[in-house]
Amino acid sequence: MVAEVAHNYPLKSPYSSFNYPRPNELGCMDSFLENLKELVRCDEADDSIGFQQDRIEMIQKDLVILRSFLKNIKEQRHQNGKLQAFWSHVMEAAYKAELLIDLALDGDKCEDSLDAVSRDINLLKIDAPEIHNGQTQRVNKTSLHIPSQLAAAMHDEDLVGLDDEVKTITHRLTRGSKQLDVVPIVGMPGLGKTTLALKVYNAPSVRSHFHVHGWCRVSQTCSKHSLLVQLLCSVDSRSPDEYLKEDENNLANKLRQVLLRSRILFTSRYQNLSLHFKPNSEPHHLRHLTDEESWTLLQRKLFGMEDCPPALSEVGSQIAKLCQGLPLAVVLIAGILATTARDSWLEVAKSLSSIVLEDEYCMKAVELSYSHLPDYLKPCLLYFAAFKEDEVINVRRLLRLWISERFVQQAEGKRVEEAAHDYFVALVNRSLVKGVGQRTVGGAKACLLHDLVHEFCVQKTKEESFLYAVHTWNPLGLTGPSNPHRVCVHNTRELKIWELMLIFPNLRSLILFGHVHIEHEEEDLGILLPKLLRVLDFGSLGFRYNSFPMEVVLLVHLRYLALKGVTYIPSAIANLSRLETLIVEDPCLGIGLPSTIWNIKTLRHLRALNYYGVWPMGFIFPVENLEVSPDLDHLDTLDLAIDPSPQSLQKILRKLPSIRRLKCMECPGGSREATRNCNEILEFDSLSQLESLHLYGFWGCGIKFPLNLKKLTLFYNVQPWSEISTIGKLPNLEVLKLLNNCFVGEEWVMKEGEFPKLRVLKLSGLEFHNWTAFSDNFFRLEKLVLHRCRKLEKVPSCLGECETLEMIQVKWCRESVVDSVKQIQQEQMDMGNEVLKIEIDNYDDTIFSPEAESTPSEAEEISSERESISSHHAVDNCESECTVGFHSSVYDGKPFMSLFHLFIC
Repeated sequence: MVAEVAHNYPLKSPYSSFNYPRPNELGCMDSFLENLKELVRCDEADDSIGFQQDRIEMIQKDLVILRSFLKNIKEQRHQNGKLQAFWSHVMEAAYKAELLIDLALDGDKCEDSLDAVSRDINLLKIDAPEIHNGQTQRVNKTSLHIPSQLAAAMHDEDLVGLDDEVKTITHRLTRGSKQLDVVPIVGMPGLGKTTLALKVYNAPSVRSHFHVHGWCRVSQTCSKHSLLVQLLCSVDSRSPDEYLKEDENNLANKLRQVLLRSRILFTSRYQNLSLHFKPNSEPHHLRHLTDEESWTLLQRKLFGMEDCPPALSEVGSQIAKLCQGLPLAVVLIAGILATTARDSWLEVAKSLSSIVLEDEYCMKAVELSYSHLPDYLKPCLLYFAAFKEDEVINVRRLLRLWISERFVQQAEGKRVEEAAHDYFVALVNRSLVKGVGQRTVGGAKACLLHDLVHEFCVQKTKEESFLYAVHTWNPLGLTGPSNPHRVCVHNTRELKIWELMLIFPNLRSLILFGHVHIEHEEEDLGILLPKLLRVLDFGSLGFRYNSFPMEVVLLVHLRYLALKGVTYIPSAIANLSRLETLIVEDPCLGIGLPSTIWNIKTLRHLRALNYYGVWPMGFIFPVENLEVSPDLDHLDTLDLAIDPSPQSLQKILRKLPSIRRLKCMECPGGSREATRNCNEILEFDSLSQLESLHLYGFWGCGIKFPLNLKKLTLFYNVQPWSEISTIGKLPNLEVLKLLNNCFVGEEWVMKEGEFPKLRVLKLSGLEFHNWTAFSDNFFRLEKLVLHRCRKLEKVPSCLGECETLEMIQVKWCRESVVDSVKQIQQEQMDMGNEVLKIEIDNYDDTIFSPEAESTPSEAEEISSERESISSHHAVDNCESECTVGFHSSVYDGKPFMSLFHLFIC
């Protein structure tokens, strides 16, 4: 049978010219199977592949069976060439089937090819059981170990700049309660976590304080039983053989007794790992080295106790700075400089980035972290290769792209957006991705990658045929894969869209970057956009007269579409029956939608991103024949421009039962006279899923809010302060932003019991004089922002009693307001709250125009979508250590300590 398998499944694939993305192959197959299930169930194929419906159903059933076999050989295939060859054949056949079915949906005649691939899949299904039984027995289970040279490089750094860290951790270990306590050290890779742990482990004060010490390494593949045995053996002289005979429960009970009155010190890149040990234990975040400390370490590695030659001081200091505060990088660069002629140091400085990235040890650290990611996270990380190095990436944009690419699996009881956010948090917790800027309530607004990780992603995407990044458009000189699934172009100035079809006919995702607005005539597009596209982001590529590129409506597989500056959406948009996300950047006016928009049942996000305008823009829905139009049941996020009439708003809102985030504004240029001083009511209380609401305009209209609302922004609503009690009664409101005369009058008097869950309050451009409040109004307040409240005399003194207050920002307000804030800070300090931070920017506001902050657009939320900055943040290696110390009465009351080194990737 083995010889037969070798004959039928040679190591060289018959589809070797067929490039398919390899990260998370099983996840990609799951997505394809879900699509096939939909095709079989809903008869969507109609005339295009209706006659192939039976064939598609057979492919779907056979692949479901093969999927179960692939799951069984997922790990073993790496150690058995025949299993790997079988795996590759199945995956390539599945990808080819997906390609052919998509082409058939697009109108191509693929009957013969689809029959052929269906037969191949059926044969693979027939052979699968015998191959599985015959080959998996040959696999020897092995553990993955970090290369010893890399481990030495990680542990051998001199301790520079960490003396205070040693004192802090030693104090936490040796002082305080005698009960079980945990001291986690967390940080990015290369920061010296192991070095710090070892320094503490060997510190005389620690050695003398604890009776027993131990050091233990644990791989991720280690079983619970073997882990318990290692932990017990590290503090007990008994033979491991004695423990190996006992079951897990007995071992766990013995370890639990040992842990009584103990200390546990562990280090990890996982920021949330400490919660599994002790939820209330505060992690110790290891900082980066300063530039001066990096230079000190570099000199120590190169010259020992001798001084650096003066001629090398300047360039050496520059090199140290380029190491970005990572001790590991400093050590690796010192190794390079030690073998480099001193007159070549300047060349090293110029090419430092590539030298660090090419070093096998440094890259291996990232590679090991990647290899131990769950499969479903690997494509999410590699997707960062589509962006430029050091680019700050808007998190929500990234998550929408992940979802459209089908990287995110639907989790039970969660929206797909929540699952995507969980993926993002998992990468942040592993220190592979760095969050930048916090939203008002939780979560990062933007993110970036360390240069090292970005370079790894770029290299890995090439190896895995995952994505092809084009930095200079030269169709005759492209050297990437012959048929990639994803292409991003970073310089669109010379780009001819029609060339893409000729070079990449089966392209699935196309992202165009660039900050320069370039007008392309419609005829430049031709009819040759790659017709299998699922993701299309035109970036800053504009079109003449802000027209919609009509060729786009032929892309029937499209899920994600981002355009620039268009003012209308054609009725043919309904051809895009799979469209989930539609984004228009920098629209000049409100964006008119056709009545056919109601037929796109898959829509989840309609966004109009206005980076520079004073008034935000949105989509204008047609209101004719709404009674007979379908609802948009899945629409989650909407930027809506509406006629001032509340009746028009109500008609539209009834069609959006699942809306969660809504920005609603008056149509630009429309008359506001209709709503001034009106008695109309805007009713949002029927939107049971609505969590975030932004309202711009609607002068004088009353508002009914849903009780589940968590975030509210009002701009230029012009209501008396007495009406704010309606907002104060919202039981779940956490963030409130009152901007530019949304309320008018000289005094705001808060009532007792209002705003029970308010965490963030921003007041900007309001003309009130007096503000009266009660302490229970600020029971949970964490942040207060005051901007341009020029007439306000002072803030309520009861803020001094707020125990949760962490930040007060004051900008362009009276000095009396500043004085009252300083008084609150003093009261907080008297209460023992040293966490409260005060930020005051009170320059002479007469030099600013009245419109200085009049823009209601969420610039701080979306500006990072196209912003690129240079930032240096390190990324973690795959290593975690655990130091465990015990206090126990069995040693005459003298505490004893065991030190465990856990190797967790």
